[in-house]
Amino acid sequence: MGGRSFSMRGVQGAADRAVQHARAWLLETEPGSRVHDVQLDPRFQHRGVDLLWELPSGEVRGIEVKGDRNATRRRYFFELVSNLEKDTPGCFLYSGADLMVYVFLTQGELHVLPLPRVREWFLPRAKEYALKHAFTQTGAIRYTTVGAVVPVRDVAEGVSGVSAVKLKRTATELPVRPDAQAPTPGGEASLEAAEPVAAAPPDTADARAPRSRSPKRTGTG
Repeated sequence: MGGRSFSMRGVQGAADRAVQHARAWLLETEPGSRVHDVQLDPRFQHRGVDLLWELPSGEVRGIEVKGDRNATRRRYFFELVSNLEKDTPGCFLYSGADLMVYVFLTQGELHVLPLPRVREWFLPRAKEYALKHAFTQTGAIRYTTVGAVVPVRDVAEGVSGVSAVKLKRTATELPVRPDAQAPTPGGEASLEAAEPVAAAPPDTADARAPRSRSPKRTGTG
């Protein structure tokens, strides 16, 4: 069980780049759609949703974004414990997002995973995969994140609907659009409509959403 240490600045930089790539892909995939950044909105933090993708049809999908900086990795890091010191479950377990957009930053690939289906496939097989500890330093606070390391091939073969695309280099240069913010009542779809229609994880204590989250850690090593 190995572990790596990261600074919060490096982690957040990877997270920001991953979100920019995800936004660019979502907008290109559905012309006329809108993407709202809700990473700092407490109404969505406890749901594990980073972006709301509002389609031209009016449907709203929740998106969880992960950025991975490892240059050679062909494996996903599924976060099972977000803060070991506080015993808070990881986003992979409690997120209500419809899709996880997993960005391999150095390799230049963006993978789209139907999160409820991936979680349903993974949980019965969790013991087959090694756990990895990652340590993040933010000021004087150091916390530990634990996740399962799962080969990309296993997920692609076991779950339908997984896709991968090559990134466009210019995506990292995209500015954040002025409308990329949380929707306001009356101006966008209601919060009830935005609630992802995702299959709930098994009824275990670890699968419930935490009352509070550790500092945002979208990026992984």
